[in-house]
Amino acid sequence: MTTPNPLTRGLRPTHPGELLREDVLPALGRPKAEIARLLRISRQTLYDILEERQPVTPGMALRLGKLCGNGPDLWLAMQRAYDLRLAAEALAEEVERIPTLTATEA
Repeated sequence: MTTPNPLTRGLRPTHPGELLREDVLPALGRPKAEIARLLRISRQTLYDILEERQPVTPGMALRLGKLCGNGPDLWLAMQRAYDLRLAAEALAEEVERIPTLTATEA
């Protein structure tokens, strides 16, 4: 079990596409078609990430990290947090019914 971060408690994790759409691309000031070309992906793939219809995969994180100069870790961590939150919400009742086992002393 992880300890909640008091700085982010209650905040919904951001899909990396939102960061890309709202902050990164405007700061770069380049057309989306050029960004897609530089990333060596289709425009549709870029649009799907920007609209949060597609996750940032490890390969895409490498591409974004290189393009932005910040490495892949941020992009993967954001996607992981986003995916985990969605799974926790979707499976909350089911997971709640699973017992927590402890090791017995020998």
